[in-house]
Amino acid sequence: MKYVVVLYDGMADYPVPALGDKTPMELAKKPNLDYLAKRGEVGLIRTVAPGLKPGSDVANMSVMGFDPMKFYTGRSPLEAASIGIDMAPTDVSLRTNLVTLSEDELPYEQKTIEDYCADDISTEEADILIKAVQEALGNDEFSFYTGVSYRHCLIWKNGTTDLGKMTPPHDITGKVIGEYLSESKNAEPLIAMMKKSYEILKNHPVNEARRKAGRRPANSIWLWGEGMRPALEPFEKIYGIKCGVVSAVDLIKGIGKCAKMDVAEVEGATGYIDTNFEGKANAALELLEKNDLVYIHFEAPDECGHRNEPENKVRSIELIDSRVLPILFEGLKKYDDWKMMILPDHPTPIVTRTHASDPVPYLIYHKNAELDGVDTINEKTAADTGRFIEHGPSVMAHFLND
Repeated sequence: MKYVVVLYDGMADYPVPALGDKTPMELAKKPNLDYLAKRGEVGLIRTVAPGLKPGSDVANMSVMGFDPMKFYTGRSPLEAASIGIDMAPTDVSLRTNLVTLSEDELPYEQKTIEDYCADDISTEEADILIKAVQEALGNDEFSFYTGVSYRHCLIWKNGTTDLGKMTPPHDITGKVIGEYLSESKNAEPLIAMMKKSYEILKNHPVNEARRKAGRRPANSIWLWGEGMRPALEPFEKIYGIKCGVVSAVDLIKGIGKCAKMDVAEVEGATGYIDTNFEGKANAALELLEKNDLVYIHFEAPDECGHRNEPENKVRSIELIDSRVLPILFEGLKKYDDWKMMILPDHPTPIVTRTHASDPVPYLIYHKNAELDGVDTINEKTAADTGRFIEHGPSVMAHFLND
């Protein structure tokens, strides 16, 4: 038996006025996904437990079968693991976004966050900027590391996670940042580095070149997602099978590495609609040759939700359907039996531009045990089935064993 999980990050949504009050899932043409829905188990699942923030970290951990209430220690440490940072038990890791703040003469606290990802800055450009920040601000206590695109890492030796409110930047796009900067005394050195980074980066040659090219500058770092060294158990130890992971983002690859999964590197894989869809699908099939399960993660629907791009969110769903699922179907023909689970990790509603905790649609298809499903899968049809998985982390055992 082979198992495939296809994770559409942030796909679930609320009705969108710009889409005629339909959700992207309702509007998208997704014949391959609907083919499975007609022959599989469809329902809703709560991937984010009450009391937890609806991040891709806890939601993907749930779908992978790891209970965040037991294993979660913070978002950034998972990304640090992907980068290859060996954290000491007393280290604190923080996500370091490269963001675009308004370029005006106002004090730092009165600036507006214009883009949480600085126009999805390239890793090559970002590496130069992060090295400039490290040269100016790094020392025996604080060290900055380059990640992917706008997502990077700060390691704080003998640091603390008692930092007050360290707000995710994608939650406050278009807002004045002052009220979202932590007022905790423990966070003072971090906020000071954020302020200093603006002076370091605003006139950096990389940003001058970006302005000339019509792109937003990455003129500040933004620190958030603090946590200690991850404590995940190996996936194989828990579930008795080997698992591989395909993703463009450090968070998911970090979960995979912490859980001793086989993590693929795919050239041209990004977290947006320009990703190498075919390359990720083929990498998943290669991983399946030596593993029992493969987890394929697509960030694009989530990014489109954060960016308020309803048409692109619809398109991202359609691109996965037309450029990924057919390759998987063809590659799976060689196996006598296989199962596929498809779902989002959480909603990323266009109208709010941030994550939500609502239950999300899921489907499970079993080649040799087809069911009577639904004609098309979306938020409403999944709810109408009456199936509901309350405890998200239990879905992996359900998928593997039922």
